[in-house]
Amino acid sequence: MARPPPTPTPTPPQLAALRPAPFPLPSLPCAAASSRRGARSCAVAFSLQTNVRLLKPNRRSRRSRYPYYDHDEEEDEEAEEFEFEEEEDDYEGDDDLSGLEYPGVLYSNNPRATIKKTGQEKLALKQNWEGRQTKTRDIYDTPGKFDALHTKSKASRPGLVDIQNEVEANSNLYLQLKNGSISRSVFQKLQEEYEIDDKWLPLIDYLCTFGLKESHFANMYERHMACFQISQASAQERLEFLLSVGVKSKDMKRMLVRQPQILEYTLSNLKSHVAFLVSLGIPSTRIGQIISAAPSLFSYSVEQSLKPTIRYLIEEVGIEESDVGKVVQLSPQILVQRIDNAWKSRFLFLSKEIGASKDNIVKMVMKHPQLLHYSIEDGILPRINFLRSIGMKDTDVLKVLTSLTQVLSLSLEENLKPKYLYLVNDLKNDVQSLTKYPMYLSLSLEQRIRPRHRFLVSLKKAPKGPFPLSSFVPTDERFCKRWAGTSLEKYHAFRQRMLLKSIAEKTGRKTLTSIDTLKLEK
Repeated sequence: MARPPPTPTPTPPQLAALRPAPFPLPSLPCAAASSRRGARSCAVAFSLQTNVRLLKPNRRSRRSRYPYYDHDEEEDEEAEEFEFEEEEDDYEGDDDLSGLEYPGVLYSNNPRATIKKTGQEKLALKQNWEGRQTKTRDIYDTPGKFDALHTKSKASRPGLVDIQNEVEANSNLYLQLKNGSISRSVFQKLQEEYEIDDKWLPLIDYLCTFGLKESHFANMYERHMACFQISQASAQERLEFLLSVGVKSKDMKRMLVRQPQILEYTLSNLKSHVAFLVSLGIPSTRIGQIISAAPSLFSYSVEQSLKPTIRYLIEEVGIEESDVGKVVQLSPQILVQRIDNAWKSRFLFLSKEIGASKDNIVKMVMKHPQLLHYSIEDGILPRINFLRSIGMKDTDVLKVLTSLTQVLSLSLEENLKPKYLYLVNDLKNDVQSLTKYPMYLSLSLEQRIRPRHRFLVSLKKAPKGPFPLSSFVPTDERFCKRWAGTSLEKYHAFRQRMLLKSIAEKTGRKTLTSIDTLKLEK
């Protein structure tokens, strides 16, 4: 006969009184929790621009491991160094909510947004997702097919979702996938870390055609999860329109990661913004480049935000109406910037610091509108001080900046200083020559200045005294004909040997492979 289990001995009152009571856990805002090392997000808030994070409790966010976007474009040696001033985005008055397919449901991880308790947040989120229905009929027929894929609860599963079993049960769905093996692999990895709905697979499969990988989808999920609620048919319709107006397929990946809300903007919203760009006189061949550079413009109302920005550039800044389109082409970000604050602060600084008139500053903005993005403290002032340090007066600085405003975008250590030292030590010129030929500062030291100088020296055709900076201005063909008196092929062969030698010295390699030579030729 089995013995009954022993009855637990009750804790004596005097010992129970000595035990500390459970420590109450107050509802702390996320800002406080995130300040602690290793702390997890404690709450979620909702708004338009960004998205709630729904990470599985045993996983860490990929935000710290993957960059938001891919830097796969080639950077020229003379690429501009943008030093933006950190300004708070004020979206409340600029968001065009009518352009969203679901303007009533807003998501955000903005720490300033209202914080909700965890239980309430999960309930509200569930209700919002269940209450949102797509307006476009999905190409995958009835919702019943998705219901077969979608399990009701993660807790009811014995393990993670077995995508392969669902493929066999829903073969009709997978027959329509364009990147079946790739998308299923990505989908499995995402479901291991996030609460990914099975109904999102067709959309993820379609987006894989633009080269998106697991890390990209993870960033999109964390930035704006609501974009995955869009049907594959709606997403394809919108992205194909963007491709039709000139957006390159290779740029679509970066756009989607930077601005996943694009998937939610209706076709009429996209068309109205493109029509606005065309009305500025921007050629149709440049529309796609502008959208790729500033995809967030679709989140701004044409009537309440974009058109007032253009009016401000014309009426307050003083840019001619016929030139506004050129300014936007040079710097598309100007459309989504707080232009009034940017203009006033930089106008006051330049007029006080170097005595620039309004006409001078307007010319600067016309030639290089990125000026309105640069930080005064970290970008503009250090470069003005550098020009002063090499012996320029404020009148000379003003002349250089008015003629070549892009000087403000060049690196001090890697660009301006090396060129000045070469000007003085090798070319035997003084600083005054820069006021006559400020373009010298914009030319490549390795690709143009040093090769042309050394080539003429090797031919014993370098003039005595200061080396003429005007020899750096013309094209290679004209340089060879006028200054070197030799063939273009001979100069290019000389320059290539110089570049190969320079690379070998920098890398510490005695010989270079044919691959290095091909890179230089490109």
